[in-house]
Amino acid sequence: MMEPFPENVFDLPAMREKTQVFVDRQHAGEILSDMLQSFRESNAIILAIPAGGLPVAAVIQKNIDIDLDIAVVSKITLPWNSEAGYGAVAFDGTVRLNKAMLAQIHLDEYQIQEGRNQTLNKVNRRIKLLRGDRPLPDLTNRMVLLVDDGLASGFTLLVAVEAVKKTGAASIAVAVPTGHLESIHRIVAQVEAVYCPNIRSGMRFAVADAYKHWSDVTEEELLAVLKEG
Repeated sequence: MMEPFPENVFDLPAMREKTQVFVDRQHAGEILSDMLQSFRESNAIILAIPAGGLPVAAVIQKNIDIDLDIAVVSKITLPWNSEAGYGAVAFDGTVRLNKAMLAQIHLDEYQIQEGRNQTLNKVNRRIKLLRGDRPLPDLTNRMVLLVDDGLASGFTLLVAVEAVKKTGAASIAVAVPTGHLESIHRIVAQVEAVYCPNIRSGMRFAVADAYKHWSDVTEEELLAVLKEG
């Protein structure tokens, strides 16, 4: 049985500790939309984290009718495993490293710096692709709703939160379909609220396990979602 959540964590008890609760990212967006009705037609703005967060966020935007934009953030991956990350880089160059993980994997300074540079280049390229020359909207005094498709270690979202705080946003909430309990606790200490229908605990956690149909989102698909919006 899970320990009691902080009062600013909102989940769906029927989905706790379960896998394959969402058909796909669009279905997850529908579920989250129901949890986010208090934001309907407000001055809040959704910032989707591509790639996987954008299809989720696009559904939420249509259902609750608030502004949608993107916050490009990318994890710094291990040289031998593109799925595992030891940190993240945000759209404004903010970097956060998982020092505990780095202490275990023994990368040298050159490898760490190379990983940071490659990830920064990836972030800048994706910003150019998805935003062009359009600047980030003015977030001063606005509520920001950060949306991704899942929360594993939480480092990507932590660096996103850190970067958004620098913009002058009034407050930040996080909405993710699925998340690991430890990461939820780590994130909620930094934001106003976390909305996560499917919270799971345990040693093994994969975002993909929450979905019946899962695949990587291509940049072509991202552009298509933005065009539809």
